[in-house]
Amino acid sequence: MSKKIYLIWIGGIWISAIARYYLESWYKVYWSDKTDSELIKKMISEWMDIIIWEDSYRLDNNFELVVYTEAIPNEQEELVKAKKLWIQVLTYPQALGNIANDKKLITIAGTHGKSTTTSLTSLILKNSDKNFTSVVWTLLKEFDWKNFFHRKSPQSQPFPQGEKGEENINDEYFAIEACEYKRSFLAYTPYIWIIVNIEIDHLDYYKDLEDYISAYKSYLNNIKSWWYAIINWEDKNCQQLNWLRKDIKYIEVYNDYYILNGQQKLYPKIDMTIPWNHILFDAKISYIIWTIIWVKEDNILKTLSVYNGVWRRMEGIWYTVHNNLLMSDYWHHPTEISLTLESIKKSNLDKKILTIFQPHQYNRTLELLNCFIDSFKNTDILIIPNIYESRDSLEDKSKINSEKLIWLINHPNKYDWKWFKNTLKLIEKFDEKYKNNLIIILLGAGNVDDLRFKIKTTLK
Repeated sequence: MSKKIYLIWIGGIWISAIARYYLESWYKVYWSDKTDSELIKKMISEWMDIIIWEDSYRLDNNFELVVYTEAIPNEQEELVKAKKLWIQVLTYPQALGNIANDKKLITIAGTHGKSTTTSLTSLILKNSDKNFTSVVWTLLKEFDWKNFFHRKSPQSQPFPQGEKGEENINDEYFAIEACEYKRSFLAYTPYIWIIVNIEIDHLDYYKDLEDYISAYKSYLNNIKSWWYAIINWEDKNCQQLNWLRKDIKYIEVYNDYYILNGQQKLYPKIDMTIPWNHILFDAKISYIIWTIIWVKEDNILKTLSVYNGVWRRMEGIWYTVHNNLLMSDYWHHPTEISLTLESIKKSNLDKKILTIFQPHQYNRTLELLNCFIDSFKNTDILIIPNIYESRDSLEDKSKINSEKLIWLINHPNKYDWKWFKNTLKLIEKFDEKYKNNLIIILLGAGNVDDLRFKIKTTLK
């Protein structure tokens, strides 16, 4: 009988990667989710058995594993049934840890920039001779527009040993994003850990910044002895991790150089088609990773030079019927928003910028409210259609909504346009008004990106 796995309510970009891993491992993959999406439709086309909502009758003792998101309630009927049947039940990070921890694991953590850095790291792997698997929270055209890639290569080189490195370890690299929500990254035991930045987030779980940083401090203990922590030393919160362990190697990352084994090393000239500084910084981190595990520098630089972005990371989608560029970006934290809009504005001073921003979670919107107020100064027009609900309490939902948020944001040309149907009409109005002179950005981690399929385009 075929091996079977069940995924509960986890249609997010992250879980689809692990679903693809199990599918490639010859499991039959079953899946339930509370909402439909384009991503779900694509997973169905890849031979996954997916239903919308839930159905506990599909579960029986022939399933080896049930994977679920911690966002679902304990009384969710499929989860209850799985426990009654004594099927192994794991959260997403626990399941991914079971898969990846016996590999040469590279984890990328931080408040923002994880997906870009993981993508760059994965593409360098793809253009090397290494055996590797990648799980990334975005879609790469180089991975056939998937977020998972696996390759076994007979030309793979041995992993370099640390001063007291382990013998006979698995010869496959595994690169993943490591999310800090509910300390979930503690499920991973990496050889190399990258921290892109640390800025307070997930205040529906963490008490304050000190508690948030404490999770990263705990994660340091998971790094295998005599291996590497690559840390952004330009970030003052990252600096609090300074030398907390004596049995790992720290690499301090700066804008112009990095320090390894007490020696200052300069980056080579990195030419990139994307001109934005925060993307270049992520590229420098990826460069460092691969110089310490013996990827040829020419291969690294060539990969970085042709990188032109990934799905929903400053992605240029296509042109509208009025020849205006439509873009999409996943960023939902105030700092990410500011950096993204600043970069786009600086590169397009002659264009108007129209931003459709969908906040992710009522709780996050409340906790970071003061930071959102001045995040949109580099857009000419701002529309907030709704707040995307995820893990939110009734109390949080009673305290904030799109109307209150748009009133608080400092911006002269802002609209609370109440849901996508009305937002689409307003987009079409501005698209026609600013022919050949507008950049439209779909911004946020919710389902705002679904608007891309409704906006009239030339498919240019």
